[in-house]
Amino acid sequence: MILAGERKVAALTATYLEQLYAEVDASRPRVDLDFDTVTGRALRDVDPADVYERPFKDVWAAIANGADVDTAVSRGSHRLETIAKTDLQLARTHTVRAVGDEMPRFAYTVREMQGEYDCALCLIASTQRYLKRDLAPIHPGCDCLVKLVTAEEDPGQVIDEEKLEHIHDLVEEALGKSDRGGRAVDYRKIIIANDHGELGPVLGFAGQRFTGPDDIHLPT
Repeated sequence: MILAGERKVAALTATYLEQLYAEVDASRPRVDLDFDTVTGRALRDVDPADVYERPFKDVWAAIANGADVDTAVSRGSHRLETIAKTDLQLARTHTVRAVGDEMPRFAYTVREMQGEYDCALCLIASTQRYLKRDLAPIHPGCDCLVKLVTAEEDPGQVIDEEKLEHIHDLVEEALGKSDRGGRAVDYRKIIIANDHGELGPVLGFAGQRFTGPDDIHLPT
């Protein structure tokens, strides 16, 4: 069911991009999308069967650590939902990269909000442009759209100063202070993309990182 959903997302994304591109180059032939490169194992370079066993392991681990069955199942359900949403978003971003490579007149990508509630990571990231060759960074559960843009010149990293200024206003309203000059807080540098071994670029705050083998402390 998840693999079918990934293929549907990939097909809809490719069709959407083709319709956009037809407005700037109607002579471009239809993209022949290879679903094996944008869905399934291609998303994480891990067998989907292994990925979707993880929620069950969460349930078993929770029970082994003393949690009741309802609590354990709730944890597993949350993990499953997060994995599924992330894979659907990865299918979208992988398709954008694959199709964008066949559309030379698209210069870069931008993030477009579409959820009822958008997190701070996505709000700030939506003021930035991403080069077309780069996979748009996501975070688990992200539902943002990726939009390809035609431009004669590279506008630079920040493409929406007005929205960035509005974010400053909201921070000042919530915290009582802000820094529009970027001397104490440069919001353009707060959001970074960490490279995740399975997911690729993942949005995060500066200073955050993924754990690795060196962080594992075995009992002596």
